[in-house]
Amino acid sequence: LTEPTRDEVDQIMGPVVLEFGASWCPHCEAIQSTMAELRSRYTTIRHIPVEDGRGRRLGRSFRVKLWPTLIFLRDGRVIHELVRPSATEMARGFEMLHSGGHE
Repeated sequence: LTEPTRDEVDQIMGPVVLEFGASWCPHCEAIQSTMAELRSRYTTIRHIPVEDGRGRRLGRSFRVKLWPTLIFLRDGRVIHELVRPSATEMARGFEMLHSGGHE
């Protein structure tokens, strides 16, 4: 799975959640059940998991420092960002993106 470029991400229309993390990251694993539940509830929101790490340009372009980091975008614009989010924060982020609201 090749990660999209920043240009490609910037051109995606509609609501998108980028999930930056690593397969071996316990914090990333911890949010997966909540993520699965939210993805099934908000089926119109596109979810793009991104395996992040040293030298990965997409993560650097969003200044990702800790995992997991969720970037909520609408039509290529960042409207919200969560770092190591709680289930409540994740639910709020998805609802905000779904309803078209902004931070």
